[in-house]
Amino acid sequence: MSKDKDLLASVSDISTDSEFFSPVPAGYRKGKARYCFVFGTVLSGLGKGIFSSCLAKLMQDKGLKVAPIKLEGYLNIDSGTLNPFRHGEVFVLDDGMECDMDLGTYERMLDQNLTRANFATSGQIFSSILHKERHGDYLGRDVQMIPHVTGEVKLKLRQLAAETDADMVFVEIGGTVGDLENAYFIEAMRELAYEDGPNSCCFVALTYILEPKTLGEQKSKAAQLGIKQLMQCGVQPDIIACRAANPVTEKVREKISIYSNVPLKRVISVPDSASIYMIPAMLRDAGLDFEVLRLLKIEDRINLRHERKLWARWCDFTDKIGTAKREVTIGITGKYTSVRDSYASIINALEHAGTALGCEAKVTWIETTDITDKNASEHLADVDAIIVPGGFGTRGAEGKIVCAKYARENNLPYLGLCFGFQMAVVEFARNVCGLTRANSTEVEPGGPEPVIDILPEQKKIEGLGGNMRLGGRDIELKPETLAWKLFGKADSIRMRFRHRYEVDPRYIEQLEKAGMVFSGKAPNQPIMQILELASHPFFLGTQAHPCLTSRPLKPQPMFVGFVAAAMQKHYPNEKLPDCIEATQKVCSRTN
Repeated sequence: MSKDKDLLASVSDISTDSEFFSPVPAGYRKGKARYCFVFGTVLSGLGKGIFSSCLAKLMQDKGLKVAPIKLEGYLNIDSGTLNPFRHGEVFVLDDGMECDMDLGTYERMLDQNLTRANFATSGQIFSSILHKERHGDYLGRDVQMIPHVTGEVKLKLRQLAAETDADMVFVEIGGTVGDLENAYFIEAMRELAYEDGPNSCCFVALTYILEPKTLGEQKSKAAQLGIKQLMQCGVQPDIIACRAANPVTEKVREKISIYSNVPLKRVISVPDSASIYMIPAMLRDAGLDFEVLRLLKIEDRINLRHERKLWARWCDFTDKIGTAKREVTIGITGKYTSVRDSYASIINALEHAGTALGCEAKVTWIETTDITDKNASEHLADVDAIIVPGGFGTRGAEGKIVCAKYARENNLPYLGLCFGFQMAVVEFARNVCGLTRANSTEVEPGGPEPVIDILPEQKKIEGLGGNMRLGGRDIELKPETLAWKLFGKADSIRMRFRHRYEVDPRYIEQLEKAGMVFSGKAPNQPIMQILELASHPFFLGTQAHPCLTSRPLKPQPMFVGFVAAAMQKHYPNEKLPDCIEATQKVCSRTN
């Protein structure tokens, strides 16, 4: 309640007699922050988050302070309950917020830890409004979509601008123009531009140029109609980014320009790219960064010397993409393999590590529901290493256990993430410790040997009513272990978590006596967070999701060590640095 009162007190008084309703938080300076709104037309999945984060990076490199936010139309409070088949991976922020995978793109591109302030859903917006209405905050007014719901959206954006002291706020509107659930977001953006005045906002429309194979030419009609829908909402785009499989022809750009009243130089081609990390250069070459600066009249805030230094470092990274002289095959053994976005952070972490090591980490997808003891060698014989990723539920669990067993017995580099950690414990308990009925209570509730379980003491530790460990947590590392060496002999590290089940402390001593090493644990708690096998070239598991904190210029040490181990497996006759030496070399160079 005190927090609600503080928030109410921080918002300027608004007359109930006026039709203007535009709450402004304390500390907000009109004109300090400029806004860049990114909309999508024609179809979803165009890469609005990628485009927005790349443009934000160009502004950040110029010395501007940027703050991104993703607005989602669905009524969920967060993304935690969304099925990966429907919405891709759930990205977890350090503060525990479960959000859209685009937040991962922003974090990686900007090398910036985001918070729940950078993500908003319709569920959050409406919940806040209904809470305020019940507490009399609207003082007798009939609460309406306009101005109250749109006012709440504007308040969210202005709070982010004030709290971060941003020069530019990048606002990505989820979905597609024309979706019913996004209409009030678009209206809020129009109102904010009107209220903050000229040069306060820049509107960017991402569209898609079709190229039917039967016609053999690019067609812009769908793009024209999508832009028309945006203009009918009262928004005149300042920039139009044309997504397409191939570079967009000047003829098509001219058609779009005429139809949308946007100058041709601000109708840019954004074709498919081999790597998203190439796109900042694509936008820069099109001159989009300076077009935005001119539109917002903030050229005087930039630092070109700062930009030259950062851009050179970025180009050192991107110049290595696609030029690797070596390659390895990494098997991702999961149960959402038909939807690649389900493992977006893992794919990115592999690219970061591989690029740093001069090796292309090619991914092969292996559905664990199909794997058994009898056919494991058929599925895994041609890979140089395997990742067993996270997941919830029973489907595919036995296949993941088989994968862990195959990797352990065949000296195949293994990286188990979250559920992959848990299944490695189950496999070891069954086949090394002799606990033949070992399992997780998630898979077998009430099983006789629950080596993985929800701990009663964990519920007390985590607080009443909650047993999901979410967000960033500290991990104590055991000296002289592989994990300790990979992380530069640090006593403690921080990674992000999203799980309920733990190693039951009753079995820890038995597992350790048999040869399992728990090299990372929660401080002052009997919660095991990293495991390894000392007798194995590279067998590592963690309850965390280390891929969430991997960055292009700062590869995650576990992934660097893992790819280096895969290289040793693939090139046994070459004198390559071992996983520890390779990781220390990369991390000392990038930090």
